[in-house]
Amino acid sequence: MNIALVTDSTASLPQDLGREHGIRVIPLHVVVDGKERAEGEGGDPAWVVDALRRKADVSTSRPAPATFLRTYEEAAKGGAEAIISVHLSGSLSGTVDSARSAALESPVPVHVVDSRTIGMVVGLAAIGATRDAADGRPAEEVAERLEQRLAGSSVRLLVHTLERLRRGGRIGGAAALLGSALAVKPVLHVIDGQVEPLERVRTAGRAIARLQALTEAACAELPEWADGAEIAVQHIDADERAQGLADALAAGVDGPVEMTTLSAVVAAHVGLGTIGVAVLPRLRD
Repeated sequence: MNIALVTDSTASLPQDLGREHGIRVIPLHVVVDGKERAEGEGGDPAWVVDALRRKADVSTSRPAPATFLRTYEEAAKGGAEAIISVHLSGSLSGTVDSARSAALESPVPVHVVDSRTIGMVVGLAAIGATRDAADGRPAEEVAERLEQRLAGSSVRLLVHTLERLRRGGRIGGAAALLGSALAVKPVLHVIDGQVEPLERVRTAGRAIARLQALTEAACAELPEWADGAEIAVQHIDADERAQGLADALAAGVDGPVEMTTLSAVVAAHVGLGTIGVAVLPRLRD
């Protein structure tokens, strides 16, 4: 069966990886001072970094169902007999709702997956699904394996400030940290689709050390069904520290460590200086 994989730009897939695996990426939109751009078409992280540095008005918007439907139709015309469409948490964005609306009109069956998480962990999961599809697994099994891996994944974030998350209403229980935000470096995690507080650390150096320790612990405590894990370090305007963390993790864990920038849309909500680490378990064949 020919199965097409679709995700969205918040998965932060480097373009070469997306093309290599034939994954179709639907862009979300970034709005800076009233000017809207599709992510990947001028709405890139550098544009958002500049906007955040000069304290411009930055917001984001989800793709319309019509954008998804066009993508699904193109995949069908290209020979796809089924589509798996995996997207960022429905608790953080209406993107997955747009996908579900479009799926009702798709010319081929679409399995829409709410990842309940964010960032490169979604991109890595989509790549894994393409490999499962290439092995000849049916669409239902590919979707089930994708959902299993996502359910066992973890995402942790070190943010410089909670202000962007507060403004966007995506802070979840992390609002409890606001009163002491100036005195600590908040370490957050994604739980059941929401961004929630995990720890408060006094300095950025200690916070990065905690990210490393928490990631190594997650890799050592994988589900019984896991056969190792994939790790991704992401950042926005924190290249040196993120690279140092990626190098340290690569030396301390058994598995590949990817490093990439956060998508412009995610960056607009977490703010400059954010570093995130995603852990995605691998499934045994």
